Amino acid sequence: MTNNEIITATITFVKQTLVNAEGGHDWFHIERVYSNTLHIAKEEHVDFLVVCLGALLHDIADAKFYDGDETVGPKTASAFLKSLKVDSETIDHVIQIIENISFKSSLDKNVNKFTSLELQVVQDADRLDAIGAIGIARAFNYGGFKNRALYDPAIPPKMNMTKEQYKKSTAPTINHFYEKLLLLKDKMNTATGKKIAAYRHQYMLDFLAQFKNEWHANL
Repeated sequence: MTNNEIITATITFVKQTLVNAEGGHDWFHIERVYSNTLHIAKEEHVDFLVVCLGALLHDIADAKFYDGDETVGPKTASAFLKSLKVDSETIDHVIQIIENISFKSSLDKNVNKFTSLELQVVQDADRLDAIGAIGIARAFNYGGFKNRALYDPAIPPKMNMTKEQYKKSTAPTINHFYEKLLLLKDKMNTATGKKIAAYRHQYMLDFLAQFKNEWHANL
């Protein structure tokens, strides 16, 4: 198969697999991350097939929807790519992206981290979809999916959580902004990612200010 055929087959597979996914982790999320990846990759010297497949498959089986099992996604992606007879080096690289892309993975200080420019590009693309207007919508969509409170002034954000603490958190959605979303701007890897993140970060700050003004009736 040509690279274009592999990418087309992967798009079809992801659309079918995520047809009933939660709204913040569905095909449209993948499509946005894929688009972001292509945009960022224009300014970087990367393996094009690897970044495309990494973007398309990074949430093929997100652990949060599989009782925290972080092996399902890599196994699903690996089996699919092998069925297309993608070369083993490419598959290994894509799996490393899936295993290392998430914010929670960065909280595990005891693990030697894999890194590559391809991972950095896809990671930036994914993080951009977690901030700004889309990020706000996704945060509250997932909070509703988990039946979490919007906000509780009596429950302060927990900063510097471990990976396990982060995974087990049931805090109100507003806390998530301080515990993750507002931290992403300074974790961007590429110049393009940093530029876009700065604008989206400010949008979230403006939203939070307005939210709390309305919450406390300071209209």
